[in-house]
Amino acid sequence: MLIAVAALLVLVVLLLLSAIRILREYERGVVFTLGRFSGVKGPGLILLVPLIQQLVRMDLRTIVHSVPTQDVISKDNVSVKVNAVIYFRVVDPERATIQVENFMQATSELAQTTLRSVLGKHELDELLAERDRLNADVQEILDAQTDAWGIKVANVEIKHVDIDESMVRAIARQAEAERERRAKVINAEGEQQAAQKLVEAAQILSRDAGAMQLRYLSTLNVIANERSNTIVFPFPVKLDELLATIAGRAAQPVS
Repeated sequence: MLIAVAALLVLVVLLLLSAIRILREYERGVVFTLGRFSGVKGPGLILLVPLIQQLVRMDLRTIVHSVPTQDVISKDNVSVKVNAVIYFRVVDPERATIQVENFMQATSELAQTTLRSVLGKHELDELLAERDRLNADVQEILDAQTDAWGIKVANVEIKHVDIDESMVRAIARQAEAERERRAKVINAEGEQQAAQKLVEAAQILSRDAGAMQLRYLSTLNVIANERSNTIVFPFPVKLDELLATIAGRAAQPVS
């Protein structure tokens, strides 16, 4: 008799313990009564009807998931390996439990296919230079598709874009050629600006013969301060014009 009473007491205690659940602040409990959804409870102390009600715990904290490396063919037919990380969380425990069998696996698989699909529409230069825009595109597509599962995708970050060694050398050659092109353009623009300034300076000096003479003296002063064996003789412009006039008259036929 005592053994039966003790066994009954143990059974009652076990049933009471199975009816008590304690959920943390970041947890919610999806309650099913005889297999039918009856509500979301928590956090705190939850009382269930033993053998009739079951509870499924759901964590509402942000989940950081690393997307495995994916082989992607870019729009310009370059093979790259890309991996990323996504940040998402459960916002509706009911749909995350009922609408999808395993929301973690479903979100991961969807992220992999979406990453390949979106990156395959862009060229290699865009993959390397416009990651922020690509991250936003992938995040927007994932968030729209996981909304039916009660999942909110907060952010997507592409971590690495690995390309073949031969393509790295090709990109380096392209970058070097681009730098050379820019250097030539800058040099040509400098020559053009210098020529323009020289024309303006010549126009200013031509207005006054004294200004030209002062320029001669300034140039002689600069040369004299340097250690050079060069001897410079200033040649007046007026003398050049006079010699040209005499030569022109000498060339005229005598009437």
